[in-house]
Amino acid sequence: MTSSDPEPGAVERKPVLLVLGDSLAYYGPEGGLPSDDPRIWPNLVAQQMGWDVELVARIGWTSRDAWWALTQDPRVWSAVPRAAAVVFAVGGMDSLPSPLPTALREQLRYIRPPAVRRIVRAGYQWLQPRLAPLGWPVALPPRLSVEYLESARAALAYMRPDLAVVGTLPSVHRSEAYGRIHSGRAAAAAAITEWAARTEVPVVDLAQAVRANIESEDANPDGIHWGWDAHVEVADAMVRTLRRIEEHETDGDTVVTSGGR
Repeated sequence: MTSSDPEPGAVERKPVLLVLGDSLAYYGPEGGLPSDDPRIWPNLVAQQMGWDVELVARIGWTSRDAWWALTQDPRVWSAVPRAAAVVFAVGGMDSLPSPLPTALREQLRYIRPPAVRRIVRAGYQWLQPRLAPLGWPVALPPRLSVEYLESARAALAYMRPDLAVVGTLPSVHRSEAYGRIHSGRAAAAAAITEWAARTEVPVVDLAQAVRANIESEDANPDGIHWGWDAHVEVADAMVRTLRRIEEHETDGDTVVTSGGR
């Protein structure tokens, strides 16, 4: 037996799909779900690929949060050595209008006492949709989104040069909380596409995959999270991209995969 041979009785562990995402990765038509729910797209992808999943995501996360998770979360550190692929499933929140500072929203939970916190949060929730039609500023400018994505990609490439990385283009929404405004999407999608082409990172266009669902009555009533059909479409698009990587069919050009069958 060599040092690389598994010990007798050892259980062979499956490869891991590591997803760094926002709430779109684990919300369904009625709200948030546990990370092991078989209906959300990361688990649909893993089931088709024969992999395990490590989903590291929270509501409101941007590309900056994905970078922080990669550098600070020990769950990510333990998943990277076993990962078959890493998906940057962030960017949608980056491109949403955020006339009130993002830092303000993130700090609301720390306000004391609770009565004051509730008043401030109610004020924020009243102002946000009324200021959103300004369309500016966005939660994270495209230039910064790409800087964080590239930092994450480069760090993974340093640790695992063989590791497949997949990016995503922002989803679409019809959320009243954001005034049904998404004027920042085009610039964000263009910046991510340029970065992906330059670094040879395949990307999945979430908007193409989910648009029909988000505009239907089957999506979450909040207008931003998806119904089950969208999760299936995203999973199918992601699997097609991962299969192409496995089969070495990518030729250095950006691979943009829609959700259409």
